[in-house]
Parts: sequence; structure tokens; C-alpha cells
Amino acid sequence: MNRKEFIYKAALIGAGASIAPKALFGQNNDRLVILHTNDWHSHIEPFPDNDKKYPGLGGAAKRAAMINEIRALHKNVLVLDSGDIFQGTPYFNYYGGELEFKLMSEMGYDYATLGNHDFDAGIEGLIKQLPHARFKFLCANYDFSNTLLDGKVKPYAICHKGKFKIGVFGIGIELDGLVPKKLYGEIKYKDPIECANKTASLLKDKGCNLIICLSHLGYEYEDNKISDTILAGMSKNIDLILGGHTHTFLSSPQPIFNHDKKEIFINQTGWAGLNLGRIDYELSNSKSSQIIGFSYTNIS
Repeated sequence: MNRKEFIYKAALIGAGASIAPKALFGQNNDRLVILHTNDWHSHIEPFPDNDKKYPGLGGAAKRAAMINEIRALHKNVLVLDSGDIFQGTPYFNYYGGELEFKLMSEMGYDYATLGNHDFDAGIEGLIKQLPHARFKFLCANYDFSNTLLDGKVKPYAICHKGKFKIGVFGIGIELDGLVPKKLYGEIKYKDPIECANKTASLLKDKGCNLIICLSHLGYEYEDNKISDTILAGMSKNIDLILGGHTHTFLSSPQPIFNHDKKEIFINQTGWAGLNLGRIDYELSNSKSSQIIGFSYTNIS
């Protein structure tokens, strides 16, 4: 498939046309399927049928069914979240995040990063719920030294899915001004661009052929506040940024040219679990295992 044909078909999928992602690459069991969410804010149940904006949409049960259906068709599936799992419904107020982590564990999430609202019960509240999470939290630009989270949140992880050696790392927003100091304690915020590039370089050196940043910086701002678009433009070695915080509904992953003039992509799925993002990657059959393209769709 040439680049023009690939972009045309991918655009049709992003617009909701009835072309399944498998149409791009045929029946290839080595394809990597990335499923991702952000900012689902404790929305366990669907929105009420009488909701003016999202009647009957969302809900953890529907998401679990979609993930299971995709897993039944593909062997290489990676499930990711970009933060703000907590806060937004009485489920969090009553259970403190236990239910959210248990549900994500049952869905088979692999990695998540931390959003500012994930500290709404303080470090102690987050620590209390971590045993319920059978997935790993990642953040490369928070220094957790002298806190109870030290050693419990890693900067990055590496996993293998078929021919893919995938590096995943997290980048968090500055907590000062968003979260009361007493809730995040001695966590130190470090420059997200510097940390992202340092971590991505390390993952590249370790032989990763796909590098993913789970970001809770926010997609874009009117001022010069560091966002996913700014990070992408100044980045090196990152292939995909999966964002959160700004609750941005993107109809398709947005292309950005990075520091080295290589095209990379940003995606974000809105909020409240209304959409499940899906991005499929395929590698070439050569020894270099280069990415030859991807398809995408947001499932609601």
C-alpha cells in the first residue's frame, strides 16, 4: 500500500466510514492493537438516558465488552490510560478509587499515568488503592523521593507484543496550583520535555521499535503552557503521545513534526469513558522492523 492510499483509508476510518482497521493491512496476526482512555473520572455507569449531551453513552461494562471483543480477534493488544481515573461520581467519594482500579484490572489494562485528580484523596489515598491495580503506573517527570510512592511508580516500562518491543512512559502535569500541597506532599515536578526526551532516548537505546508517551499535560492551550502539541514539536524518538487532562475529543490522531522533522501523532479520547481509542500498528517484515503505518478509530 502506498502512502496516499494509506492516508485515504485511514481518513475514512477516522470519519466513521465502514472500513474495519483490518482492511488496511489484511489478516496479519502480528499487528499491534493499542486501546486507550483518559479522564474517565469514575464514570462507572453510562450517562442517564435523559442526559442532554451524552444520553446512555459510556459505562465501564460497555468498555469491557469492547476490549474483550477486540482481544478475541487479535493476540497483541495493549491497553493504556492517560490519567484522571479518580473523581467525578459518588463511586469515588464512597469507595475512594477501589472500584475504578478493580474494573481496570479486570479489563486488562497494562499501564497508566497519573493525573492531577488521582491525588484527590492524597498520596495516602492513592497508596491505599494501589493493591487493587493489576497494572503499572508510570511517570518520568515526578520525583517521588521522600514520599510513600517512591518505588511504586516507575518512569517507564518495556513490554513485548509479537514483533513489537514497546517502550511506554508517563509525563504528568505540574501539580502546584491544581492540587493542594498537602495532598501531593513532597512530589517534585521536573521539566516534562527534558524528561520525555531523556526517557525516550533511553528506550530507543534499549531497542524499542515503538515508543509511547502517556501524557497528562493537556492537548493544547492558548498561551505557552507546556502541552502535548508543544511536547511533540520538541520531542525526539517518541512515536505516539496519548494525552489527557483537557478532555479533548479528537476525531483522529493529530500529526505533528518533531524536533527531527519526523511525523509523530497525538491522540486523546475526550473524557468520562465515552470513547475507547484504538490505534493499530504494523511493522515491516524486514530485519529493521520499521513501522509501516497505522489505522485508527475511536469507538463509542
